[in-house]
Amino acid sequence: MKYYFYQMDSFGQVLSSFTSYPIAILDRNIPWKDYTPLDLSISNTELEELDITNPDTCQIYIDSILKRNDGQVAYGGYLEKRNLYADKASFSHAPSVQRNIHLGIDYWCKAGTEVLVPVLGKVHSFKNNNTSGDYGPTIILEHLVHGHPFYTLYGHLSLDSLEGLYAGRPFEAGTVLGRLGTSDINVNYAPHLHFQLIRDMKGYTGDYPGVSTALDLDYYRKNCPDPNLLLRLKP
Repeated sequence: MKYYFYQMDSFGQVLSSFTSYPIAILDRNIPWKDYTPLDLSISNTELEELDITNPDTCQIYIDSILKRNDGQVAYGGYLEKRNLYADKASFSHAPSVQRNIHLGIDYWCKAGTEVLVPVLGKVHSFKNNNTSGDYGPTIILEHLVHGHPFYTLYGHLSLDSLEGLYAGRPFEAGTVLGRLGTSDINVNYAPHLHFQLIRDMKGYTGDYPGVSTALDLDYYRKNCPDPNLLLRLKP
């Protein structure tokens, strides 16, 4: 799996110093040993003969990785260039300008799995982004850590995850925010959580780009730092 490294700014340092232990983002009953890395990049030769845009095919591949590694959750994807969006018109502005570089970390697990709040926050906005290839039910939380404001986005949730929400509703760290949605609700993906850090929402509500073009990557990499700086799931 390919990871990208860059010089950490002050915000990145704040995130990385928040804790020295992994933070659970899914059901805390899933042990850390059952998380296994997943490579959905264009460089993964195992995907060359697979239609990864088909959620059933994608799920079969993910299940094979989980079985191979005796895992429950497959994770990865930050700044990963993927073919996963090749069939989705909204990701291609022109043949030479495709949004195919992933800006968050995906956690592929069974539909219905609980999604946990990683750090104290409140609801910024929420929305069901229900066009094909989008997030489906989405929640965005607002946080303040050591004087640094930032946001976390949770995409591909279940519909009932949006019930009872309102702007400003507080959530303690470790509480249940929602659950993973099924493929029909998360608009044509195998069940998973898209988790993304955002420094500046730029006026977006209930939504924010989760995939970038190569041309825009420099901006988005700075505005959407590696979620693992906060969660510390991998070394």
